[in-house]
Amino acid sequence: MAIALLLAINIISDVTLKSMRLDLTDSQLYTLSDGTKNILKNIDEPITLRFYLSQKIATSLPSINTYAVRVRELLEEYQRIAADNLKLMIIDPEPFSEAEDSAEAYGIQGIPVDDNNTIFYFGLAGTNSTDEEEIIAFFSPNRAEFLEYDLTKLIYQLSNPKQKVVGIMSTLPVQDWMIVEQIRQLFQVQTIEIDVETIPEEIDVLMLIHPKEFSETTLYAIDQFVLKGKRAIVFADPYSEVYEPPTDPQNPLAAMQATRNSELSQLFDAWGLELVSNKVIGDLRTAQKVQVRNGSRAVIINYPVWMDLDNAQYFNQTDIVTGKLGNIVLATPGALVEKGDVSTEFIPLIETGEKAMQIDITKLGMFSAPEDLARDFKPEGKFTLAARITGKVKTAFPDGNPNSEDNTQHIIESTVPINLIIVADTDILEDKFWVSVQNILGQRLAMPHAENGTFITNALDNLAGSNDLISVRNRGNFARPFTRVQAIQQEAEQRFREKEKELQARLEQTEQKISSLQNKKQDSNDLMLNIAQQQEIASFRGEKIKIRKELRNVQHELQKDIERLEMQMKFINIGLMPLLIVFLGILLSIFGRRRLT
Repeated sequence: MAIALLLAINIISDVTLKSMRLDLTDSQLYTLSDGTKNILKNIDEPITLRFYLSQKIATSLPSINTYAVRVRELLEEYQRIAADNLKLMIIDPEPFSEAEDSAEAYGIQGIPVDDNNTIFYFGLAGTNSTDEEEIIAFFSPNRAEFLEYDLTKLIYQLSNPKQKVVGIMSTLPVQDWMIVEQIRQLFQVQTIEIDVETIPEEIDVLMLIHPKEFSETTLYAIDQFVLKGKRAIVFADPYSEVYEPPTDPQNPLAAMQATRNSELSQLFDAWGLELVSNKVIGDLRTAQKVQVRNGSRAVIINYPVWMDLDNAQYFNQTDIVTGKLGNIVLATPGALVEKGDVSTEFIPLIETGEKAMQIDITKLGMFSAPEDLARDFKPEGKFTLAARITGKVKTAFPDGNPNSEDNTQHIIESTVPINLIIVADTDILEDKFWVSVQNILGQRLAMPHAENGTFITNALDNLAGSNDLISVRNRGNFARPFTRVQAIQQEAEQRFREKEKELQARLEQTEQKISSLQNKKQDSNDLMLNIAQQQEIASFRGEKIKIRKELRNVQHELQKDIERLEMQMKFINIGLMPLLIVFLGILLSIFGRRRLT
């Protein structure tokens, strides 16, 4: 009866409970975001996904196979929600097969896994009803936490194939910069004059660079654009090094004395943030080295206001824009802070380390002493250099359009949460800080040495998506390492290194003694000194053998600790639970008999 009941429950549950899900994982790793569900439910035209996976090779790569199973399960979940509008094909591209040819035709990246040139495929190709294509060439485990976003973005792009429009409004000569050329490869770019009355409706994302001396009309146009639910990325700077003030032939010093700061405080106040004025941020730990003149000679110094942020600690790891950045270079950036009682959410994207400092802009410029910045440096704390602003806001122009009495189209408050990215630096865009450009046969060849361009395109790509796509959250890390085992290994490794260091120190001491003996050598006692050297060497060899034995003991103890923990885990998982069930059964039996008697 028990066997029959077990079979019956499995058959019935497989049919009736197939669509039910229960996610008990930390961070809800297997629960799709509401944004993903909305995008899948609103697919208008059929989409076909071809999941290429070399199954036999994957099973021989345990870490990859686990991730492959996760990708497949997620794709099947997508298909379940989208129903007939999403067709999933799982293809195993065997060598020299038509399936392998189709994988290569779509641009799926094959990875050699051995010396026999065995190729492993693990990618996705999607097509829509008009034969437009989007691919994920290879599912890298390094992007596991962004898996849902990458899949949802691919489907969203196939559902909305029209190229997004980025409007660039700038007081800097950015049109010839490499960053704009890179943006043109991904988006349609439209230049917007700085004296406009309205931002064109076709603009999906406004890229505002070094806003300075904007008229009330232009500020109002930006305000209303944002309140409509459109997106913007703003590059504002307390001291823009790339900015070239206008020259005055009558006053040659005017350009040197001109201010270099951006000015957008009226809108920033409405959005709930502030760019700290007259201060730039410096950090000695990320300072770039620069060459300066000291009298008649050149010296290399650390210049704290030019930062090379090359560690994950400086970037928001849960945001898709900054989660996988390598390094970013900034020059004289400012600090962003929350301001006022505005109900927006201020989310730092890029921050300094804990020992950064605010530096007055009067210490910068032609007549400044760069070496004094490092000499007078006093750490103050952490500062935000770039942030995401989300939430509902009110207009910065409560009295309506400043140049018109007709306010019938005036928007007082955003109907949907705004989504903006504010960067407290404009020099981040200039070529010299992130890319080397060479002209080869008339073609401009870019060789980036920092990921400034990646950061900008990530931000535009994210802002150009729908609210649903932006809301897709970081999934967290699917890898669940054995932290206790790692702690044991690290502890033993530390002990091993200490012993190794001790051995090296004794070796150096002995070599110094031998060298000293050789320097004092005299013809009269050659034999005696040679004997002393031999005794010293013999003593050292004995000590060396002894310490090596201790090193082996440390390694053995490490392995024993891991094996001991492994046995404990096996007992708990394999033996303890059945024993508890048996013990519970015995207790129930005893209580049952007592009740009968």
